[in-house]
Amino acid sequence: MHKSGLFRNVLETYGTRVLLIAVGLATTVLVSRALGPTGRGLFAVAVAIGAIGVQFGNLGLHASNTYYVAKDRDLLPALIGNTLVISFGVGGLGALMCWGVFAFWPAIAPLQGMLLVLALAWIPFGLAYMLLQNLLLGIQEIRAYNAIEFTSKVISLVLLGLLIVSRKVTAEFLFGATFVALVLSFLWALWHLRTFLQRSPVPSFPVFRQNIGLGLKAYLIAFFGFLVLRIDLVMVKYILGAQLAGYYSISETMAENMLALPIVVGVILFPRLSEMTERREKLRLMQQATLLTAALLLPMMVLAALFAKPIVGLAFGQAFLPAVPAFVWLMPGSFFLGIEIVMVQYLNSLGFPRVIVYSWIAVTVANIGLNFWAIPTYGITGAAIVSTLSYLLIFVLVVGVLWKSEQTALSPERAKVPLYTS
Repeated sequence: MHKSGLFRNVLETYGTRVLLIAVGLATTVLVSRALGPTGRGLFAVAVAIGAIGVQFGNLGLHASNTYYVAKDRDLLPALIGNTLVISFGVGGLGALMCWGVFAFWPAIAPLQGMLLVLALAWIPFGLAYMLLQNLLLGIQEIRAYNAIEFTSKVISLVLLGLLIVSRKVTAEFLFGATFVALVLSFLWALWHLRTFLQRSPVPSFPVFRQNIGLGLKAYLIAFFGFLVLRIDLVMVKYILGAQLAGYYSISETMAENMLALPIVVGVILFPRLSEMTERREKLRLMQQATLLTAALLLPMMVLAALFAKPIVGLAFGQAFLPAVPAFVWLMPGSFFLGIEIVMVQYLNSLGFPRVIVYSWIAVTVANIGLNFWAIPTYGITGAAIVSTLSYLLIFVLVVGVLWKSEQTALSPERAKVPLYTS
């Protein structure tokens, strides 16, 4: 990892992510204390709607952008053009259609009024921001990626603080502050990428057609994986109400923060593995990254579970202590999910095999089905247990696929065969 420069990039990005976690924790505490459990639940559902919309509308370009620009930087203008068309064309149209459906059938809308409008408006801008940031990763602009991510969160925190000081304390106003920060970050990422262009960004259908095959597989993996991470919060809101959704959002946010290290390793590892052509080298690098991540992640998870109650009480107040059991139950599954996030980058660099798509679909169906029983029966603790079982299942499935792939990679007649990655 040292020789390849991967260690330095991971260290810098993880350092930035730790700062992001600190800012994110401050933001979560600020919002939670200002809005209380019910308001926090509405805010969290708005965030989940925007995030699900981004995952639904990206068509896998988040992965294919990184994959293809890492191989050929001349594609950058076309990829930027395609990003903007997909984001504000597909994403914007999808958001508008959702608004129309909810306006016609308000009973099925997860939110009402301006908060719903803001959550849907998040989709095209969030989509564009994510895809542009993935282009920055693909051209190895790691520091710019980190700077934009960090500044975005700081701007959001400052705006939230100003609103609270001015007593504009509603879920609509606070979510609107995060939306303004998102728009500013999108504009910054676009401006930075333009410095690497030899020509203006123009959409290209041939480039899109080239990317979409790999992109759709990546899209299905990301979408169903994201549903497993997010759908339980929406289900808690529908079944148990906004207050319990507020509690669960705290446990879920804390659990996601514990995954910062494997996410960073995966983000840096994927373009590096995509550049490599020899299978044994890919496998060796993935194994080194996985072992190091597991060794660092396990004690962090154990300590977090042991000290969850005082941390939640100190940070969020006694009112949010019901979030603690759900967080503790999320920790074992989060550990296995973290290891899977690193391991699967090897398979992703081989072209996102379909078996991983099928695995995530199966896990999503199982997760939703179990939650319909577990949430009414065991509350938010039931949702956490189902999530842990889901994370363990996807880990086992990926290990099985990797084992078969490893046998192929280590066979002498296959080890030096160039990889088919298109």
